[in-house]
This record gives sequence, structure tokens and C-alpha cells, in this order.
Amino acid sequence: MPTKAVSPPSQKQVTMSSEYLHAPRERLSDQTIAAHQAIVSLMEELQAIDWYRQRADDCDDAQLKEVLVHNMNDEMEHAAMLVEWLRRNIAEFATQLDKFLGGEGPIA
Repeated sequence: MPTKAVSPPSQKQVTMSSEYLHAPRERLSDQTIAAHQAIVSLMEELQAIDWYRQRADDCDDAQLKEVLVHNMNDEMEHAAMLVEWLRRNIAEFATQLDKFLGGEGPIA
């Protein structure tokens, strides 16, 4: 069966998660763009933490497991830095963090 030639997607069709916006970029403020970049980066760091944790749990080689846990902890540092950037740059985010972080008792 002959294969159908497929043209590469146009630049407009290609989007990466860090570039995907729900509104036209030119209509968004610089603060919104920066917050989007931080949020997407935070999501990627959290995903990396999850992947490294799963790989470490599944690993039978002790040295490799140690490297994977080290890498996971590095990703946690990156995630914490992004959360701090969000806290410093988005007032309502800071309010919510103050409300929930470091407290005792029920979270909800």
C-alpha cells in the first residue's frame, strides 16, 4: 500500500506546552506571560520529581537509585524556587501560601 506524503506542520500548528497560551500572546501582559512560564516550568519540575521517584523505586541497582534520588531532590529544589518566584510576583498566590503552608491541623 503506498504511503501518503505528509507535509510538516506549519509553524502555527506546532506548539509546545511552554508556548501554549489560551489567548493571543499580543493581548497578554508581560506579567501574565512570565507567570505562565513559571507555572509551566513548575508543572514540568513536578512531573520530573514523579518520574525520578518512580524510577528510583523500580531500580535494583543501589548506585543508580542513589543518583535518581539525588536528581529527584534537585527537581524539588527547582520546584521550590519557582513557587517562591510565584509567591513574590503574584499577590494572591502569596496570600494562599501564607494561609496554607507551615500550619498545623486540617488542610481543607
